[in-house]
Amino acid sequence: MFRYFIKLAYDGSDFHGWQMQDNAHSVQAELTEKLVLMLKEDFHIVGCGRTDTGVHAREFYAHFDINSEIEGIRDFIYKLNSFLPRSIAIYDLYLVDNEMHTRFSAKSRTYKYYISTQKNPFKENFSYQFLPKLDVKNMNKAAEMLLEYTDFTSFSKLHTQTATNNCDISHAKWEETDEMLVFTITADRFLRNMVRAIVGTLIEVGKGKMKVEDFRKVI
Repeated sequence: MFRYFIKLAYDGSDFHGWQMQDNAHSVQAELTEKLVLMLKEDFHIVGCGRTDTGVHAREFYAHFDINSEIEGIRDFIYKLNSFLPRSIAIYDLYLVDNEMHTRFSAKSRTYKYYISTQKNPFKENFSYQFLPKLDVKNMNKAAEMLLEYTDFTSFSKLHTQTATNNCDISHAKWEETDEMLVFTITADRFLRNMVRAIVGTLIEVGKGKMKVEDFRKVI
């Protein structure tokens, strides 16, 4: 059995997240369909994590196991990209040890959340437009508190299948440019809807509707 890692990116606008679902189209379903068609084998693709509906991935990894080795990797990637929609791009495909796992071998994951501070039609699908001025200094003070905790039940959807709501966050910070606010958060794992919930709460701090210390109470 041969295990392959596949490196890809996708625009999640037209997908209901990465995970395959019975009643909605997903990135995993689209990729599986095209790979099975090309390799003429039935197999399961495992992703490095799950993304929610509408979330994009700049660097995502998945793996699959097949019975025979793939010949001509460059040509294979080119053909696969031609079969896939424009919203999914394959960057690399490489053979790994069978013990390697895109989900469990990953040491960290990073999300970025973009807020446009000016109306911009070219950023419509890739940022949240918010024109009022936000207090970025207080938002960063609150974000620093995330590094002090591991239990993030308060930022998770209820009744999920996860065994624990503990996450080890190593970085959480807002950066400001002329037209954009960018929130970057890195952790060993994330809970379902966790990043959106954190960002939404930090925006309440930035609007002055929540004090910095009240953010700690939410955690």
